[in-house]
Amino acid sequence: MSEPQTPQQAELALEPEAAAEPAAPAELTADELLGRPTEAAARTARAELKALIEAIVYVTNEPLTARQIAGGLNRPLEEVQSVLDELVADYSSPARGIWIRQVAEGYKMGTKPEHHEAVRAFAKTLKPPLKLSMAALETLAVIAYKQPITAPEIMAIRGVQGAGVLKTLLEHKLITTAGRKNVVGRPILYKTTKEFLIQFGLKDLSELPSLKEFEELARLAFAGADSSAPSSPSPEEVAAGDEAAEPPST
Repeated sequence: MSEPQTPQQAELALEPEAAAEPAAPAELTADELLGRPTEAAARTARAELKALIEAIVYVTNEPLTARQIAGGLNRPLEEVQSVLDELVADYSSPARGIWIRQVAEGYKMGTKPEHHEAVRAFAKTLKPPLKLSMAALETLAVIAYKQPITAPEIMAIRGVQGAGVLKTLLEHKLITTAGRKNVVGRPILYKTTKEFLIQFGLKDLSELPSLKEFEELARLAFAGADSSAPSSPSPEEVAAGDEAAEPPST
């Protein structure tokens, strides 16, 4: 049997339990207090800059100096030079088939000399790159966005004859016939092909970019296309100048 409580004990038992003391806030580092990036954030930013500079060196044909890269990215020259030195060291590994090294005071990416013969022999087995004139690219763009479309309709949009250009696109299997339009003369309809999707890296026609993006994509997809040439008639157009707007069906 428990002993009776004293008045003092009973009073203490009726008092509510003291609230738990709030946990002390985590201590901030000096960098956080001063608004400076943490070590982890600095490493991430460095890795992102390294990846960006690697991509820039990859896409340029001419050697780029550290000063050019620093100016273009608006970053300190010392930081960019340090990153370039890291990239040179990374690509010097025997496990890499390409290198980044200094060429004519700049930095350039290329295959390592010991692999030149094997790479050259392999390249000879590949299909030659497709070369199209700007007239052919313009016609292809019209067909891609307006298909199915007839030769007279293409001519009305471009403002020039294009029978020879259509023949070129047909030969490269970038376009094909899609029946005839039910109008006077029943002109042939044209549409793009699976080969067109492959050349431009598209899953289907719903992935077609804007017209401006299409023009840039065309320059990248078709090696050798002269994007800087003046808008004069192509050899195909000259040869087809006296032909009808619609090539004969085969």
